[in-house]
Amino acid sequence: MRILISPAKKMNLDRDSLPVLGLPQFLPQTQRLLAALQAMRPQELQALWKCSDAIAQLNLERLQNMDLLHSLTPAILAYEGIQYRYMSPGVMASGQLDYLQEHLRIVSGFYGLLRPFDGVTPYRLEMQAKLSIDGEKDLYAFWGQGLAGQLAKETDWVLNLASKEYSRAVTPYLPAASVLTCVFGQWKDGRVLEKGTACKMARGQMVRWLAEHGIAAPKDIQNFADLDYQFHPELSGENQYVFIQGGC
Repeated sequence: MRILISPAKKMNLDRDSLPVLGLPQFLPQTQRLLAALQAMRPQELQALWKCSDAIAQLNLERLQNMDLLHSLTPAILAYEGIQYRYMSPGVMASGQLDYLQEHLRIVSGFYGLLRPFDGVTPYRLEMQAKLSIDGEKDLYAFWGQGLAGQLAKETDWVLNLASKEYSRAVTPYLPAASVLTCVFGQWKDGRVLEKGTACKMARGQMVRWLAEHGIAAPKDIQNFADLDYQFHPELSGENQYVFIQGGC
C-alpha cells in the first residue's frame, strides 16, 4: 500500500526535529523546474503563483538562493497546512514515523513524489500552475506517467487521500482497480457535501490513524471513526469509500 496526500502552500524550515534520510527521487526534474523558474521575470512569477506582493517577494528571495542539496527539511515537517497539523508527525512515535516512511507519499508540483523523510526546501509551485516546461504545456504533462510509474514499482494498490488537483497527476495512469479513494463529507439534502477545510482535517487525521494502527488492508480502513466520521457501505464502492460526519 501507498498513501497519496497533497502538499500545502505554506512551508517552513525545521532542520533539527527529525533527520533527513535521503533526497527526492525526481531531483533531476526538480532541477529543470528550478532553472525555468529562475529564468522568469518577477511579474511572470507572481502571475504564475497567483499570490500577494508579500508572498511573491518571499518566494522570489527563496528562488534566488535556493539550494536543493543542503540545509534541507524532512518533507513531512516542511508543510504547514491543516492536513499536516491534524497528522501531527512531530509528536508521532518512532514506529508510526517508520510506517509513514514506508507507506506515505506526497505529490508535489515541484518535487514530483516525496517520501516523508526526503529533504526539501521551501518553494511555491502548485500542480495546476500554468508553467510550460520542456515543451510540455503544463506540469501535468511535464510529470506525465512518471509519478504513477514509480508508485507501480513500489506497490500494487494506492490509497488516494490527495485533492483532485494532485491526484490528477497520478491516478489516471494507474489501473482503476488499484486505486481506493476516500471521500469525507456531510449528508445534506440527499447527497454527500464535501467541504474543503473539513476534508483536509479528515485526511490528516486518517493518516495519523493509519499509522497508529499499522493499517495495511483496504477493508480495515472502513473502521476509521475519528472526528465523528462513519463509513457508509451503501454510499461506497470497491474503489471509493465514503465517510459521513455526524451520520445521515
